[in-house]
Order: sequence, then C-alpha cells, then structure tokens
Amino acid sequence: MNSRSLVVIVFSLFLALLLVHDFATCAPHQGDYFSYYEVQNLGNGTGDYSGYTEQTVTNGTETIGGVTMNGTVSAHYSYSWDFSNSTGSTESGNSSGNFTFSSNDFLYINRTDDQTGYVNPTVWFCMDNSIPETGTFELLNTAMTVVSKNYSYYLPSQNRNVYAIFAQGSSSKPRNDVYGQFTATYTWDAYFDPSSGYIIGYDYTEQDTNPSGTGFTYTESLYITSSSYSLTTAPATNPNGASDLMKDAPYIVAIVIIIATILIILYAVSRRRRRLPKHSAEQPVYTPPGETPPPPPQDIDLTPKQPPVQQIVIKEVVKVKCHYCGALIDSTAEKCPFCGAPRS
Repeated sequence: MNSRSLVVIVFSLFLALLLVHDFATCAPHQGDYFSYYEVQNLGNGTGDYSGYTEQTVTNGTETIGGVTMNGTVSAHYSYSWDFSNSTGSTESGNSSGNFTFSSNDFLYINRTDDQTGYVNPTVWFCMDNSIPETGTFELLNTAMTVVSKNYSYYLPSQNRNVYAIFAQGSSSKPRNDVYGQFTATYTWDAYFDPSSGYIIGYDYTEQDTNPSGTGFTYTESLYITSSSYSLTTAPATNPNGASDLMKDAPYIVAIVIIIATILIILYAVSRRRRRLPKHSAEQPVYTPPGETPPPPPQDIDLTPKQPPVQQIVIKEVVKVKCHYCGALIDSTAEKCPFCGAPRS
C-alpha cells in the first residue's frame, strides 16, 4: 500500500466520523433515566404582589420504559415538591404517571409528564442532537435556537463543567391562572448532552405585568442530579469565548503593534537622553557632608575674564646744580643742557 492510498483511507475514515457525529440523533433506549433538582421562585413583585415571595423545590425522575419499532417511547415520571411563601404558608405534594412520546419528532403522544397549558407540545427533556448551530427546534411550545454545540456548562450536582448543547428561546404569552391575568415575556436557556440529546439543565426567567401596575418575576432553575448517560468534563472557560476572541484577533494584534511601537519610541528617546551630561552648568554637583568635592572637569577654563591691569613704573632721577650757571641738571648728564659747561 503506497502513501497516497493510506492518505485516502485515513481521510475517508475521518469524513465518516464527521458524518456520524453530525447526523447522530437522540435515540431513547429502555432503561434510560435522569433525576433532577428544580427551584421555582416568584419575587420582585409590584402592585398587589409588592413584597410577596414564594418558592417551590422539586425533586423528580424521568425513566424510559421501552421503545417500539415505529419510535413510540414509553416513559414514566415521578416527582415530589415543597412549597413555601412569605406569608408563612407551606405545602408539599407529589405526582407520578406514565406517558408516551415519539422519538421521531419528540411530540407527546398519550398524556404528558404533568405538563399543562400547552397545545400539541414536544417533550422538554430531549432534543435532536444532530441539529447544527443556528438550527431550530421546539421545547413544549417554545421555539429554540442552537447557540453552541460545544458549550461549557457548570453542573452543580457534580461540581464540574461538562460539554453541552446550548439552546435558547424567548417569547411572550398570556397568563390567566391563580396568579391573575398578565402578559408574560420570558427567556429559556436549555443545556443538553451532545452525545445522547438528553437534558442536563435549564434556566427560565419570566416577567409578568398587567395594565394596573401589578407584576412579578418568575424563575425556574433545573439541573440533573444523576443519569444513565455519562457526561464529558469541559474546561471551566467557555469554548465559545475562545471563538469570540479569535474573531477579535486582528484588532488585538493591531493594538499590540501600536503599543509595542509606542514603547520602542519611548525607549529610544530615553536612551538618547542618557547621552547628555549628567549635570549641566545650572545643576551643581551635590557633595555629601564629610566628603571632598570632586575636581572640576578638565575642560573648564578658570582664567579670569577681566582685562590685564596696566602697571606704571616711576623712575627717580637725582638733580645737581651746574657750577657755571647754577641750573639744576641730571646727575648723570655729562654737560649742562643750558650753558654747555661740563658738569664737573
């Protein structure tokens, strides 16, 4: 087998793996299950709900009992709940039952796991994991969009991050129940196991308001506590964050180049300044007490800049009288300059 054939075979296997990954779908099997912990909160009330809060804590399990040849899935649900509110009221309860859904389109077929108020809903705990990023599907009656297929989700029950498919949906709906009549707007973030398509967790936030100024915030937070499907540990940093960083890489490189250029210029200027004398004529050298001042530089001219003083020499000459005419003449003169007679 030559190297070219080996390359073709390796590439074909790699392509096949990609195709299997991309087109794998959620296929429920008998014995699949997950248990979950959910907290529902109502707060931030206004108007009639000002100062009022309530909380419901639920622990539940969903189990797959069997799957027929046409894709009908038989399942069983059970859960218990504890309710409390700010007025001091408390309640507890539980529910369980059987239902079926289709593994082809994920629609409930016969009964539900106690879901009310929906029209022809899909299951909330399972999705088609072959849907690509930006692809859409439904949970209950909410349209969801796949945001990431490589998301790092923190799972509190296992105190670690796991890889997940991250999907998000938002919409509005009318609420008309024991709470009253409201317009509800909500956002739903859901996280699924990439290999099986089963739920890992979700966060739901709803804001309810009405024209009278009464309203409240309602939230649901759910995550699994155990499951038949294993999860893969992910880095604490969201992989999508690295992708966003790569998108901004050209701008980051440009900024780094500009900063480096500025630093080089500043360094060059500082080096040029170091070539100047340490002390100028206006900056005398400081000498610590007890030390001898350093000698002046060799090129300093200490010659006074005043013009030289002219000296006048006064010469004294002795005078004597001429013996003939009596005039005073120099003692060094040989004859009298007045009468011409010799000095002696």
